Amino acid sequence: MLIRDFIFWLSTKKGVTNAIARRGMRYGFARRFIAGETLDEALAASAELGRGGRCVSLNHLGENVTTVEAAERARESYIRMVRELHAKGLNGNVSIKLTQLGLDLDRDLCQKLAADIAAAADSLGRTIEMDMEGTAHTDATLDIFEATRQRYANVGLAIQAYLYRSEKDVERLAPLEPKIRLVKGAYREPPNLAYQKKRDVDANYCRLLDRLLAPAANGRFFPAIATHDPKMLDYAREQLRQRGFASDRYEFQMIYGVRRDLQQQLRDQGHPLRIYVPFGTEWCPYFMRRLAERPANCWFVLRNLAAESFR
Repeated sequence: MLIRDFIFWLSTKKGVTNAIARRGMRYGFARRFIAGETLDEALAASAELGRGGRCVSLNHLGENVTTVEAAERARESYIRMVRELHAKGLNGNVSIKLTQLGLDLDRDLCQKLAADIAAAADSLGRTIEMDMEGTAHTDATLDIFEATRQRYANVGLAIQAYLYRSEKDVERLAPLEPKIRLVKGAYREPPNLAYQKKRDVDANYCRLLDRLLAPAANGRFFPAIATHDPKMLDYAREQLRQRGFASDRYEFQMIYGVRRDLQQQLRDQGHPLRIYVPFGTEWCPYFMRRLAERPANCWFVLRNLAAESFR
């Protein structure tokens, strides 16, 4: 926790993030976790993943736009991403962030822009997934997801296992029969809202996964099991085996560049796997969260920085 808190603190320091942003792509260490700064680079990475039997979810990094024009540009960017995936015949969807669509500016505008993206994807037989952001946006995200899902069946949502409220949120969404991407959560949340200890987050992750996989829920949810934790993966695989889930009724999800050994293991075992592929110029906050999640990620970056320093 000390390492995680320290990295979160560093991520608020502009001088640190600017230094990382200047060097990350130039020296290459950020490319372990970021597919590139342009859509073309992300599509090339997606094509490579596709050749390895993985599907993708493209994520154009960036949050909290400050103008309506920026929110509308984000909508056009997402729609272009869907169309490019389709034109290139790639097996993938897009993940959208509602704060990138003006959630902090105008909730009705955000709802409209999200629906525009869902409609564009639906017209091509494609899906989209809504990311879950910090708790200040949870209620609004659920409301917008529900409204969009009632119009378009091609929309999924992320649910964060470290929040106390998530079990009730899953129950709320059950009538919509949605795809749920179950994640642990990567934001820094206070003790009154979120579990602080890993063992408690893990226990809640298992409870929520049991709910998504329960016999009464089979057919009501499409579980997207998003984790790099070996214990959670073992638990999920055993539950899928015991419950006899067909491979077209669930998927695993992992993040680009994270635990590539486990990614390959899942594919070798025949499990469907989707890789979350982030790209864009606003990559540093996302990158810092990836570092905070696992100390081994920090050592990977430090080794690369040290190698560059002595060239």
